Amino acid sequence: MSGKGPVDWLFRPSRSLVIVGDVASVKSPVELSPVPVTTAPAVRLTQLLLGLACYGTSMAMMTRSGLGLNPWDVLHEGVADRTGLTFGTVTALTGVVVLAAWIPLRQRPGIGTVANVLVIAVVVDLVRAVLPQPQHLVWQGALLLGGIVLNGLATAVYVGARLGPGPRDGLMTGLSARTNWSVRAVRTAIEVVVLATGWLLGGTVGLGTVLYALAIGPLTQFFLPHVTWSPKRR
Repeated sequence: MSGKGPVDWLFRPSRSLVIVGDVASVKSPVELSPVPVTTAPAVRLTQLLLGLACYGTSMAMMTRSGLGLNPWDVLHEGVADRTGLTFGTVTALTGVVVLAAWIPLRQRPGIGTVANVLVIAVVVDLVRAVLPQPQHLVWQGALLLGGIVLNGLATAVYVGARLGPGPRDGLMTGLSARTNWSVRAVRTAIEVVVLATGWLLGGTVGLGTVLYALAIGPLTQFFLPHVTWSPKRR
């Protein structure tokens, strides 16, 4: 993530199960079904890009903290360390590979899906280039906690634009639909494999990994009602 997006919406108009921001499943009374981009495009595209930019910033903050990452970013960091590619480049390439897996699953990307891959990758590299890695534990903790909170807000903002799922979310919901496994089970299986692979490659697993897993769902759920686009709020 970092992050990385967008709905993966399994919902009904009320109290829906939602996979948000390539992160966690939460229950929300907010309507999150995709809306055509031609509806209020200026407002919603601006919201999408702002959310993705903040998401990339939050990923950079967590990577610079050195205290642990979410499973996908553990993989991204591990691959980046092994290949010499930038973190953002690995994030984008991973997104493309995951999108390729959508084809047999018959998932349909939206504009938010493509933007997720491109914007986050660019922003995370730009912020990492100017954000130094602190050496004091207090500042490391501040970066980690700030990054997690910003990630929750960013996820709610870009998911709330209702412009389509992120690559990793679509993979989870597509596999769930094809295998008849629950979304939770599919998500858990994928992230265990991703986390283990990233750790073996040298990605950072630590306190931040645990805090992210515990906090991202509640944070996103808290912010969603305040930022989700709705015709009533136009």
